[in-house]
Amino acid sequence: MGLIGKNTQVSYAVCVNNEGYPIDLEPLKVYAVLPGEANERDLNLVRVIDETGEDYLYPSSYFIPVELPQTSEQTLMELMRSRSEA
Repeated sequence: MGLIGKNTQVSYAVCVNNEGYPIDLEPLKVYAVLPGEANERDLNLVRVIDETGEDYLYPSSYFIPVELPQTSEQTLMELMRSRSEA
């Protein structure tokens, strides 16, 4: 099964810094953010699906959360699910 299941709550964020991760993150690109564990949030980390297609922890200061219109969010979810199942 892929990273994003039907019941996975995904949010989105724009990358504003890729210091130390030039291959994995692109500045000004919108990334899917998966729900994190409490200890990850306490450490100011977010779980992002990066350019590798896998989810990794990054400093939350590298991202700005964004809200998308529901139709756009649904389209992105469908695309991400199809990519993770391929």
